[in-house]
Amino acid sequence: MFKLTSLNLNGIRSAANKGLEAWLDQHQPDCICVQEVKAQAADIAGRFESLSGLKGHFQFAEKKGYSGVGVYTRHEPSDVIIGYGSSEFDSEGRYVEVRFDTPSTKLSIISAYFPSGSSGEIRQQAKFRFLAEFYPHLLNLKQNREFILCGDVNIAHKQADLKNWRSNQKNSGFLPEERDWMTKLLDEGQMVDVYRKLQPDTTDTCYTWWSARGQAYANNVGWRLDYHLATPALAAFARREAIFKDIKFSDHAPITVEYDLKS
Repeated sequence: MFKLTSLNLNGIRSAANKGLEAWLDQHQPDCICVQEVKAQAADIAGRFESLSGLKGHFQFAEKKGYSGVGVYTRHEPSDVIIGYGSSEFDSEGRYVEVRFDTPSTKLSIISAYFPSGSSGEIRQQAKFRFLAEFYPHLLNLKQNREFILCGDVNIAHKQADLKNWRSNQKNSGFLPEERDWMTKLLDEGQMVDVYRKLQPDTTDTCYTWWSARGQAYANNVGWRLDYHLATPALAAFARREAIFKDIKFSDHAPITVEYDLKS
């Protein structure tokens, strides 16, 4: 089994202080895709290049204390792609792709952090621009490679993916345009939402993020924002999933999927 975890860290230094490494030691994933590293190369050096035997590969945001993504892997990649070629968003630290190529297989694992539009209209419009240019990137990649994209997508796709869907229909993360983008990716783009493939009907156990406001976590008023999005050939190997809600080193929960890649 290939155990693949996605986690928005909400700051790697903060997560480490709250037990990240002990959790990794316990669960032993083969690969972990992280988002919101909130660090620069100098902060990683000598401390976070490796975690629990996994070697990290990163894209940092130019802005300090902001965004940043990484992939920690137990296996040495054949190539590492930093950024997806965006003149606007590569500077924000939103994309790392590690490749594991053999003569017969082209496989990629991607850690991606989609923009949030919750801070206002300027960032919501930036989010729409990201979605518009990221969709063809994924489709072009799919023409040549099998891949699993893990990350904080900042979109709850269906009503079942958040607690208070009625009151959030005009809020970023559940806007019709965002949900339509996800539908298009899954239908026309023929990508697979791996969690929903394994758990098509869950509601209150599917959430991966809870607001810090009120008693959202205590009352499980959550959103499913963290995904494994896979090409169909790889999604077919998904066997088990787990969302670790009780782990509190971030405002997001880790989501792990086990893939039987030896099948």
